[in-house]
Amino acid sequence: MRLGRILLAAVVAAFGIGAERAAAQNEQFIPRLVYRTGAYAPNGIPFADGYADYLDMVDARDGGVGGVKITYEECETGYNNDKGVECYERLKNKGPTGASLVDPLSTGITYALIERATADKIPVVSMGYGRADASYGPVFPYVFTLPATYWAQADALIQFVAQREGGGLDKLKGKKIGLVYIDIAYGKEPIATLEKLAQKDGYTFLKYPVSAPGIEQSATWLQIRQQKPDWLFMWGWGVMNSTAIKGAASVGYPMDHFIGVWWSGSEPDVVPAGDAAKGYQSGTFHGAGQDYGVVKDILQYVYDKNGGHTTRDKVGEVLYNRGIINAIYDLEAIRTAQDKFGKKPIKGEQVQWGYEHLNITPERVKALNADGLMVPIQLSCANHEGQGQVRIQQWDGKNWKFVSDWIQPDREMLTEMYKESALGYAKEKGMTPRDCAKEM
Repeated sequence: MRLGRILLAAVVAAFGIGAERAAAQNEQFIPRLVYRTGAYAPNGIPFADGYADYLDMVDARDGGVGGVKITYEECETGYNNDKGVECYERLKNKGPTGASLVDPLSTGITYALIERATADKIPVVSMGYGRADASYGPVFPYVFTLPATYWAQADALIQFVAQREGGGLDKLKGKKIGLVYIDIAYGKEPIATLEKLAQKDGYTFLKYPVSAPGIEQSATWLQIRQQKPDWLFMWGWGVMNSTAIKGAASVGYPMDHFIGVWWSGSEPDVVPAGDAAKGYQSGTFHGAGQDYGVVKDILQYVYDKNGGHTTRDKVGEVLYNRGIINAIYDLEAIRTAQDKFGKKPIKGEQVQWGYEHLNITPERVKALNADGLMVPIQLSCANHEGQGQVRIQQWDGKNWKFVSDWIQPDREMLTEMYKESALGYAKEKGMTPRDCAKEM
């Protein structure tokens, strides 16, 4: 009798192990490079929370994508390039098919991973950051910059300033436009575009570099008070942003003439500055708040079930919602790949195909319960950015409110800039660009 129980237990245990292994073979693994510690944690945390909560919601509501459960593991980078590479190397082979893709959430880490990930055939998704010229797919087949790059945003901000100055770009002639930027690869990305536009539109471009992490800025704001730029842009991140807003207030700079990149336009950037932040503006490519179907789904399927990575009141903040959109892009690329390669765990090179054929139509946006939160997007072999537009939002002391319509960056100019820069990179690396006509 005792022997029978032992045999039965062994059979049950073996069955359980077999079931676990079978389940593990039907999982899609996504490595999560995050920074929940350090100087940039105030901005890194809500983004990571929104992304993870969306994956948890899709697993709970839909059973994953195409019947395949989505799994993930976070690795702390501290926004450090070397740690980012270590995290990538540690996680890239996990899951039944290896990493589906990687979201570096850092321009520096993006630069560090491009060649590695391309060799590994793992897509690098640098959503609204990273190398702008990587939008040119023939040279950068495994890098995706949707929905818009820093170069595109710089052009859109200049258009917005021209509108506020009374109309066309001719209104910029003789104006002084400054850039307060963190003195790392990320902060330097818009400089070439702003210099090019200064030559074309006749404004004087002033640069104000700030050493990372951006806590010490007193000399910067003394210089700004002396030079009196008509408009200021900011390419900052983490504690630098709130420090800069306080600095602007300390020298009496008009907050409604101070505009941040979309990584300088979230609640952690303005709340620490209190009333001084009222009127501050930033770029964005999506809505904020909880009044969207997909956000309500997260509350229902995750937070109402005692889950979630943050507190309920933080759901819907700017960077939280941006994490949701990043997750939507990634899962839609996986879903697109499944349509071609089958409802099963998808390899990185297949997800790359999915990204190059990504087409989130208005109808699909609605089906995702993301109507109003995000805009449609379509990519191709040649265009890894899409036709993304930029909108300006303003902080009223409690909430972010849109203060512009959607602004279309100068796509003809940008496409030529991407191509010229990317071909220069290809020449430097001894690469032969793909012929996208043959990829159709």
